[in-house]
Amino acid sequence: MKNISKTSWLLPLIYTLPLLGFVGWWAAKLATDYAFDQVAQRGQTTLRLTVEGLKGALGKYRSVPFLIADIKDVQEFLASSAPLPLDNPINHKLKRINAAVKASDIYVMNDQGLTIAASNFDSKTSFIGRNFSFRPYFKDAIEGKQGRFFALGTTSLKRGYYFASPVYVKGVIKGVVAVKVSIDKMEAAWNINNHEIVVTDRLGIIFMASKPAWHFHSMIPLSNETKTALKSTRKYNEVVIKELAIVDVEKGLGRHQIVNISTNEHEREYLVQNVPMPVEAWNVHILSRTASARTQAYTITAALMFTLISMILSAAILILRRRRLYERIKAQRMARQQLEKRVAERTFDLNEANANLIEEIGERKLAEEELRKTQADLVQAGKMAALGQMSAALSHEFNQPLAAAKSYADNAAAYLDRNQQSEARKNIVSISSLIDRMASIAKHLRSFARKPHEQTTRVLVSAVINDALEILKPRIRAQDVRISIDSADEELWVVGGQVRLQQVLVNLIGNSLDAMHDTAKPEIIINSSRDKGHIMVCVRDFGTGIDKVVAAKIFDPFFTTKGVGKGLGLGLSISYNIIKDFGGELSARNHRDGGAVFSLKLGEAPKQQTSKEQYAKASRVLKQTSKTQNTPEAAQ
Repeated sequence: MKNISKTSWLLPLIYTLPLLGFVGWWAAKLATDYAFDQVAQRGQTTLRLTVEGLKGALGKYRSVPFLIADIKDVQEFLASSAPLPLDNPINHKLKRINAAVKASDIYVMNDQGLTIAASNFDSKTSFIGRNFSFRPYFKDAIEGKQGRFFALGTTSLKRGYYFASPVYVKGVIKGVVAVKVSIDKMEAAWNINNHEIVVTDRLGIIFMASKPAWHFHSMIPLSNETKTALKSTRKYNEVVIKELAIVDVEKGLGRHQIVNISTNEHEREYLVQNVPMPVEAWNVHILSRTASARTQAYTITAALMFTLISMILSAAILILRRRRLYERIKAQRMARQQLEKRVAERTFDLNEANANLIEEIGERKLAEEELRKTQADLVQAGKMAALGQMSAALSHEFNQPLAAAKSYADNAAAYLDRNQQSEARKNIVSISSLIDRMASIAKHLRSFARKPHEQTTRVLVSAVINDALEILKPRIRAQDVRISIDSADEELWVVGGQVRLQQVLVNLIGNSLDAMHDTAKPEIIINSSRDKGHIMVCVRDFGTGIDKVVAAKIFDPFFTTKGVGKGLGLGLSISYNIIKDFGGELSARNHRDGGAVFSLKLGEAPKQQTSKEQYAKASRVLKQTSKTQNTPEAAQ
């Protein structure tokens, strides 16, 4: 009996081994699914942005051949049968147009597909005299349709996307205008860590890829009929199409497709997602590396199993100790009963009390250990949450300045094309200001996780409002929103930070623009006034207002009513914390006449005192100015 009592505690532990194995398998499956879901979500976002970028890049050139075909000189040139010299006005005009639109090449073909004018007439790879009647884009255009086609150039041996339009002369098609767009610049922007982006045609052939070694490889086997069709259209010229070395395709993870691709260096596993582009007959794929996801899943599973095994061993040790203690107490009780029958009941009660006390002590120690472990886990979780908030905040706060900088850059390019140097310089100066603001935002975003140490200063309210409206000018103009500013006659100064207060107003005005996306006559009213020693700044829109359920959570981090991919839910939370750091208040309510009103209540800055050093500096400046005005150069 004594030997059985010493080993019997091991039996429950042995019985739990199958259950432990099942829990480990299930935990590994859940951790892997979670890690792959995160990879898929990041890949889907990148894929969506890539597709929009491709559509935008190609969309700029869609109407160019149609507009050139409508030029009277081009129509007269095709209608005339007399040949023109190489250095003729049509070639020069095409070259000027090509320089303006920044396409690869622009050329004109007659109704037989023979190139008779081209923007590259003076280059070694000139298209003049070459016949492209075999190209599908020419066949579509000569039939009166708008031609579209991707191919490898037979003359330049460069990849390009072709747009073609027919040229009508008195209702009859006399020729075709084609515009070739280079895709090298689009492809160069795809340098993304842990992701590979490829674009395939309807046959599954890769013609664009972030990894150049994958060019002109097929993701699916090609039949002999397909290879014959490729030769007839000379889509990829004489390039031999090889199959991509896809070793294995795994669909065991439910909605995720996993492939293993072998290269000369090694074999890698990718999670594959794709989005079709029906108009171009393309498929855009993103291949996300899964190594980090696998590592994350293994780490989570190992940590969970370690914790579970530790708990089981701790429970087994506790049971063993309690059993041994119980046996010792029982032995003592039996000895006392034999020796002193008179005090048997009293001794039994005392032993029971001791047993209960020891059990309670053991439970309290266990509870203290669990409490310390829980506190440590909460500290670690808090650190990870702070890191996540700062990372997401950087992404959220840079979106609007980047959009404004892009608009200024496009305007500057247009002004330079028109030789309007001063207007272009203004746009470049605005871009520089936006970059400075982004640097300041990155510096101040640390205040989201902890109380900032930056000292507040006197800030002019009207200047901050004007800066915020300047940043959002492209969105305001695009939505045709009317801006009304109702401010007090005198200048209003508040206690705060110039950049962070501007950041708050950009968030509030941006939210108002989003709220009025479907409003017939959108309008935003910005009001600033003095109220009992405080400065009030109110931003009102004419949208649908704030729902009662949403009002209670509107300033919570990561809470948003926008669709997926349209907002992180951090703007109002960041703004709330910034205003709180300034010692002010940020509130939201519905206006009685409709729409939402966001109100900023900030402390009024005291009137600025001029120190002795400032007077001395002003005196030196006046003296220097006086000397400059008295010089002969100043008199002239």
